[in-house]
Amino acid sequence: MTQALSTLYIGPLAGLAPPRVSAAPGADTLSARDLLDPARLAALFDCFGAQYGHGDRRAVASLWSKWHFSALSAHALAANLLLERDLPLRLDELRLIQSPEGQTTGLSLRHAGRPLGELDGLARFTTLLDGHLAPLIEALAATTGASPKVFWSNAGNYFEYFVGALAEHPMASPGMAEPAQALMESRTLPDGRRNPLYRPVRYVEPVAPDRPRRVRRLCCIRYLIEELGYCANCPLECRRAPRSAREAG
Repeated sequence: MTQALSTLYIGPLAGLAPPRVSAAPGADTLSARDLLDPARLAALFDCFGAQYGHGDRRAVASLWSKWHFSALSAHALAANLLLERDLPLRLDELRLIQSPEGQTTGLSLRHAGRPLGELDGLARFTTLLDGHLAPLIEALAATTGASPKVFWSNAGNYFEYFVGALAEHPMASPGMAEPAQALMESRTLPDGRRNPLYRPVRYVEPVAPDRPRRVRRLCCIRYLIEELGYCANCPLECRRAPRSAREAG
């Protein structure tokens, strides 16, 4: 199945490198489980935050998580929706490929995943949600003081984005995205817990006749780093006002 994974990286995924698949981890990879260590996370954000003048730690962590969740969602959803495979993404079995700054640039997998089989409906996303996102987001929030909702919003933003992008993939079949869309439309998970990926994005008045404006459910707080300001999908109405007016308020 390793070869099957490599066939995914065309169309909307053409700019991504396929994940490595090897039972022997490379020396240049980091165990994802290390992200649960507060000291490791602090060192990671010191390194990653240098490019932002070591600004607000909450914003630095949010920006790091956006890169991480983007890579994670792209690979996880491609395998899940296009190949019906559940990748080994739990923190204790996944390794990360990082840039010198500590940004997640790729995944290193022990194996090419398992067939989803009976894991239909929302249960097919359990590994991603409970095995990776939930424990990592708890650690990110505890280490930085940022709300867990910020990190879940970042994860949901990329989950929704790649679900839409994969609909244009050459290997996509009719109805391919329905399980992921059903997850985002459900207020609760199969066990009754609140669904943190519920409607992470909304589409409002169009910026062009055929293109609604995409708005995140929650702000990513990148504006706490002065030179970055607000992202293009920011839900905060105040971002539309001139900076002088915001400061005056």
